[in-house]
Amino acid sequence: MKILVCVKQVPDTESLIVIDQSGRWIETASLVFHMNRYDEYAVEEALLIKETVQRTVVDALSVGPARVRNVIKRALEMGADNGIHIALPEERYYDPLTIASLIRRYAHDQGYDLILCGIMAEDDLQSQVGPMLAEMLGIPCATSVISQRLADDLTRISVEREIEGGERERFELALPALLAVQSGMNRPRYPALSNVLRAKRQELITIDVGDMPHTQGQASITLRYPEHSQRGVLLSGSMREKAQALLRILHAHAFL
Repeated sequence: MKILVCVKQVPDTESLIVIDQSGRWIETASLVFHMNRYDEYAVEEALLIKETVQRTVVDALSVGPARVRNVIKRALEMGADNGIHIALPEERYYDPLTIASLIRRYAHDQGYDLILCGIMAEDDLQSQVGPMLAEMLGIPCATSVISQRLADDLTRISVEREIEGGERERFELALPALLAVQSGMNRPRYPALSNVLRAKRQELITIDVGDMPHTQGQASITLRYPEHSQRGVLLSGSMREKAQALLRILHAHAFL
């Protein structure tokens, strides 16, 4: 069985975001990056399948500038067999359609039986790359997947997914298929020392985006910081005076 896991590098949520001089993107030099946590569950699920299905190969792929090689190496440290880097030429915004198109260009003739990705990315929360990629490849797709079970003949996969209202639904997909997995599906492992040493030595498959015709979608026109909201009003006086002042404010804003 051949599995492709799509991973993304995202900035740490505690990092300070600074808009660059162009006004169209952010300064990345000072940011701390890590693997998108939803994608960690996808890597782990692929490795769990590898442990139960003989002759399974797990490839980890990421699209981005040179810095994303770190998250591909992280997937190798966890246990992935091969790393693929689709190298982008510059730091700027790349929309989901562009990313999905680039992955499709690589994956369409590689014979993958299963493609896994996280349900969304922590930085943009768009949840679009996985479904777009499945549509471009013409394969079935399931999102918000919380469990999966492969058929004995490896031609089908049964999945359970979360839907609105806390409900769940189960159905079966023919392989090849794409699953966008939900957090909590498993417990991502810590890298073993042997895998860490192997990842340091292993060369990544690097593909120059200039050699891959692809579809481009949205572009970033401008970025700006959120406007400061109005400051609160501190009421003073006795409890009765504060209540009367609050009542006047609510009436003035037509809340009462």
